[in-house]
Amino acid sequence: MMTGHMLIVFGILVGAVGLFAWGRPRADIVAVLVALTLMLSRVLTPEESLAGFGSPLVILIAAIFVVGQGVVDTGIAHRLGEAVLKAGRGNETRLVVLVMLLAGGIGAFMNSSAIVGMLIPVVLTIANKTGLNRKRMLMPLSVAALISGMMTLIASSPNMIIESTLRAHGLARLGFFSWTPFGLAVLAAAIVFMLLTRDLLSKQRTVQETGAAAPRAHDLVGSYGLADRWHRLRVAAGSPLINQSVAQLQHPFNQSGALLAGFEKHPRGKTQFLPALPETVCEIDDAIFVVAGKDEVQRLLDSQRLIELPRLDEQTRGEALQKVGAAEVMLAPDSKLIGKTLAEVEFRSRYRVTVLAIRRRGEPITTDFANQALDFGDTLLVTGDWADLRRLWGDERENFVMLTLPAEYQELLPARDLAPVAMLIVIAMVVVMALELIPNSAAALLAALAMVVTRCVSLDAIYRVISWKTVVLVAGMLPLATALTKTGATALMANGLVASLGALGPFAMLAVIFLVTAAVGLFISNSATAVLIAPVAIGAAQALHVSPHAFAMTVAIACCAAYVTPVSSAVNMLVQEPGGYAFGDYVKVGLPLLLLTMVVTIALVAVLYPP
Repeated sequence: MMTGHMLIVFGILVGAVGLFAWGRPRADIVAVLVALTLMLSRVLTPEESLAGFGSPLVILIAAIFVVGQGVVDTGIAHRLGEAVLKAGRGNETRLVVLVMLLAGGIGAFMNSSAIVGMLIPVVLTIANKTGLNRKRMLMPLSVAALISGMMTLIASSPNMIIESTLRAHGLARLGFFSWTPFGLAVLAAAIVFMLLTRDLLSKQRTVQETGAAAPRAHDLVGSYGLADRWHRLRVAAGSPLINQSVAQLQHPFNQSGALLAGFEKHPRGKTQFLPALPETVCEIDDAIFVVAGKDEVQRLLDSQRLIELPRLDEQTRGEALQKVGAAEVMLAPDSKLIGKTLAEVEFRSRYRVTVLAIRRRGEPITTDFANQALDFGDTLLVTGDWADLRRLWGDERENFVMLTLPAEYQELLPARDLAPVAMLIVIAMVVVMALELIPNSAAALLAALAMVVTRCVSLDAIYRVISWKTVVLVAGMLPLATALTKTGATALMANGLVASLGALGPFAMLAVIFLVTAAVGLFISNSATAVLIAPVAIGAAQALHVSPHAFAMTVAIACCAAYVTPVSSAVNMLVQEPGGYAFGDYVKVGLPLLLLTMVVTIALVAVLYPP
């Protein structure tokens, strides 16, 4: 029988799902509104409404982000990528298998979006060096990264949520590696599937740049059509630029439509190349590197008393670009810069790098882009000091994904001496969790602290690497699960599910649960999906007197199987632009793969959790 509080909870549930599907406001704000509404409606007490923010589950999720960052910062993934390139020996089949195994393996211990962000440049480098078609390689990467969420307890937020839900129902917990048989089986099936369906993405196995090495900075600049717009100008006596910092030079350069990219200075007769940092001061007889058309350059020559110099020879030009630095970054799906202009966010002042051009839907934009609103998928050609460029895709990972690094960066890459330390910390955490020596949240916190103490992750970076959006989303949605259980709404939905579909048997019910979970995941985040579906699935299993762990595991796997559309997961969105995928590419590959995942999951459940 429906009660007043039950009706309120169902109203909140429908409203939350509607807002998640609409995408406004942000998912974490919706979660906070859910907790607040449950409190104000007195369905839950203030303590119950805010309990999610102190949940061990939320602490566990936050700590795992820090541990994962240690794996990134110590270069473990980069080294593994180099090993994949070497072992693949240019064979597409071998490389696809190795890339999927790599993504699926390291994804067992860190966030799948971070994996893809790290491995996109690795896969692009492999494609460049071997001449293989990137379109046939990036989709397997995203699929394997999603499947990596099925590997261990800490591989994805839904796994941790579902394990917590089982404990909340007084049921035996799932072990750290309970997911592993499912993840391995699905990954093996997906590898075979992707190898058989590569032609659906593109029939062209190779591209014209066969055997190309990692691009040099000059090649990267040239790919945006800027080779002929790069000029070298000398600052003559009497120039108004003398003794002015780069920050002070914004106005004259903006007026002329030119971009200041770097300096050539001659202290004590030695040539020195510098990026155009905000504090760098222009001095007499400096040469400045300017990106502009002929008309803009002529205006600068006339108004600022500059003299055009010959272009540098190839060797010196390479030295200059190695010091000045250049890279290609892409806006991340949740980037705060989407919808804003470079001028509006004061890009150069904030990030200490200069945007030279933008590529949108494959077409470079080299003029008048400072006041154009940025969009997801835009790639930015940026120049600046290597340390600032590293911070752009390191500390600002929420906003940017590093897409292409020139060969010069690889030549300057410092030794990653702390990689063994980070590996030991991760292994120790896994062993402690697997043996259940201490609570999982405590083990993750100790591992995160060890990453900071050993300097695998900088102390200043820890608050930036944690995805607070995910943390707040989970913390705000957990009270809704409490309210559903407290008011009897979960039992009502579970009994209704059993009454309508129970006669079909437990395996048919598992298929329905899987498909419903996957369908809900098309519209809301997988964390929110797990919070909403897991209690109902567990309740249905108890009503059918079958293993609740079978139903819980089915929900967990379905939450991660977000292959079908580019917007189903941030992972899919990250590879869309660099891979050149259309919406239909995801559907024709993702839908049959989703059904294959369902079949594998139910078959394994029947063996591991028999009715």
